Amino acid sequence: MSSPHLLTPEERLAEAKKLLGLPRIVAICGSTRFMTGMNEADLRETKAGKIVVKPGCDMKSPHEFWSDPVEAEALKVRLGDLHRAKIRLADEVLVVGDYIGDSTRAEIAYARSLGKPVRFTHPDVDPGASPPGA
Repeated sequence: MSSPHLLTPEERLAEAKKLLGLPRIVAICGSTRFMTGMNEADLRETKAGKIVVKPGCDMKSPHEFWSDPVEAEALKVRLGDLHRAKIRLADEVLVVGDYIGDSTRAEIAYARSLGKPVRFTHPDVDPGASPPGA
């Protein structure tokens, strides 16, 4: 007799979301220089009936929470961990903007390693796409 298949945490999460009847969850990724575009994408995705998670802090804009460089560096690490958790929670990822920096490239690779579909507002910046004519 074979052992019962034990579900991975990701499979259990997917089952729980199904049982709860939750709409699809989309994680928005990209450079915070595109916060306006992220907010617009949030509106579009929400209008389409999806739950949206996205960066909640724009550390490029001045704020007392990250005015101290030491505290800012620690916060940046925590926010990176938090955003990866949002990607794990999501059913898909939407990358906003016409530029992909190192952090966003790492988020895309992470999402793809988890088997998450990744969409782009500017598909030509997809680091995983084949070059034209290939």
